[in-house]
Amino acid sequence: MSSDQSSQSYSIDNLGNLPIPSLSIATSRSNLKGTTGNTTTKNNTKCHYQLDSKNRTTVLGIEGSANKIGVGVLSYDPETRTYSTLSNPRKTYISPIGQGFLPKETAWHHQSHIVALVRAALNEAFAENNLKDNREKFTTTTNNNNDHKRKRYTNDDVVNYDPSKELSAICFTKGPGMGGPLTSCAIAARTLALLWNIPLVGVNHCVGHIEMGRVVTGASDPVVLYVSGGNTQVIAFSDQRYRIFGETIDIAIGNCLDRFARVIGLSNDPSPGYNIEQEAKKPNAKFIELPYVVKGMDVSFSGILTHVEQIARSSKFQSQNGNENENGNTHTTTDNKNTTKNTTQQNQTKTNNHKDDDNDNDNTPITKADLCHSLQETLFAMLVEITERTMAHCGQNQVLIVGGVGCNKRLQEMMGCMVRERGGSLCAMDHRYCIDNGAMIAQAGIFALQHGYVTDLKDSWCTQRFRTDQVKAIWRPPATKPRN
Repeated sequence: MSSDQSSQSYSIDNLGNLPIPSLSIATSRSNLKGTTGNTTTKNNTKCHYQLDSKNRTTVLGIEGSANKIGVGVLSYDPETRTYSTLSNPRKTYISPIGQGFLPKETAWHHQSHIVALVRAALNEAFAENNLKDNREKFTTTTNNNNDHKRKRYTNDDVVNYDPSKELSAICFTKGPGMGGPLTSCAIAARTLALLWNIPLVGVNHCVGHIEMGRVVTGASDPVVLYVSGGNTQVIAFSDQRYRIFGETIDIAIGNCLDRFARVIGLSNDPSPGYNIEQEAKKPNAKFIELPYVVKGMDVSFSGILTHVEQIARSSKFQSQNGNENENGNTHTTTDNKNTTKNTTQQNQTKTNNHKDDDNDNDNTPITKADLCHSLQETLFAMLVEITERTMAHCGQNQVLIVGGVGCNKRLQEMMGCMVRERGGSLCAMDHRYCIDNGAMIAQAGIFALQHGYVTDLKDSWCTQRFRTDQVKAIWRPPATKPRN
C-alpha cells in the first residue's frame, strides 16, 4: 500500500462500507428516463432509481446459477440505516438418486417456477399493503432446502398493486454458474426490468454470498471461506476487491461431496451434502485415513474422491442394509479373510502415503458412515488449514463461512475450534442464507445500485466463468486500514 493511500480516511458504516451517496429524494415517482427521484452518478452519467411507498430502496433479486431458483425482495430503510429481507422463496431441482443435475433439465425447472416465485416474493414482501384490512399475514413453512409452501389467496383477499412503483431495480446473477439456468433467469430479469421500466443490476454470484453473509452476521472485514458446489475459495478484502488467497485446483468441495454421494447411493433430497452429514453423525462411524492434499494455499479434492470411490467399490465396503457393495458383490465373512486380503492386494493400487491401509483394515468392513465421516473430517481439515494460514497472513481474527457447504455443522465446529484458539470469532449461517437464494443477489445488487452502478440491457449477458476478484466492490473503501 502506498503512503498516499494509507493516509486517506473514509467514513464507513458498521459493515465497513462507504456511506451511501446523498440523494435528492423526490415526492413523485421516477423511472429510467425521468429526471426526478434518487440519483447517483456512474462515469459522470446519471442513473435514476425510485423509492417505494415507504421511502425505502427496495430491489428484487433473482438467483438461478445451479439447481436452485430463488427470488428475494430486500429493502434499505434510510431512517434506521438497516437492510431487511422482506421475502426469500426458492425451489430446488432434485435429480434422481445416483444422478446429478444437468443444465437442460435444470433450466426447464427454473423456467417453470420463476413466475410463481416472483409473484410469491412480491406478495409476501408487500403483504401488509396487499391484504384487505390487514386481516391476516402471509405464512410460510420451509423444509431443509428452504423451499417455500404458501397459503393460496383468492382475488377477493388481495388488493392489486403495481410493482413498478415499489421496486427500485431488478438484480440478477450474471455468473458464474451453469449456462442454461443462468440464461433462463437473466431473461426473466430483463423482462421484468423492461415491463416495469426500472434498472437492471448484474451481480457476481460469489460476491452475493459474501455480502449476504456480512449483513446477516455483522462481520465487517472477515477472512471468507466460500464453499459450494462450484467454488472453493479462501478470500480476504483489499483495495475494493475480494482477493483469493487459496482455492481448489481441480473440483469444488461441493462437487466432490455430490459425486461421492452418488457412488454410495445417497439421496439428493434435500441435498447430497446434507445426507452425507447425517451419515457422518452416526455414533458407530470410524475414521479411515484418506489422502490429505494441501499445496501451499491451494487444495485438491479429485484424488481423494477417486480414493474413496475405489473403497466404495471394493469388497470391503458394506452397505447399511446388507453384505453387498453397490456393485452387488458379496462381502466376505470371517471364514475367508485371507482370500479377501489377497484379492484386495491384487486389485487395488496402493498410494505412497497409504501403503499399509488395506493390511491394517483388512478384517473390518467399511460402512457408508465410515466413509462419510472420514471424507468430511479430511476435507474440512484441509479447509481449516488454509483458512488459518490466510488469517495469519492478513492479521485477521474473524472468519465468515458462506456457500451451500457452509451450513454443515461439523465444518462450523472445526473452524470454530481453530478460530477460538487464535482468539478470534466465527461468523456462520444456517441453510436460509448459506444455500443459494435470491436475497443474496438482491443484497449485493442494492449495494452496487446505491453507489451508482447499473447494468445496461446490452451488457446483461451471462457468463459461466466470473471470478470473485474480477468485481470492483465500489461500496467499500479503496484503501483499508492496516490490520493488527
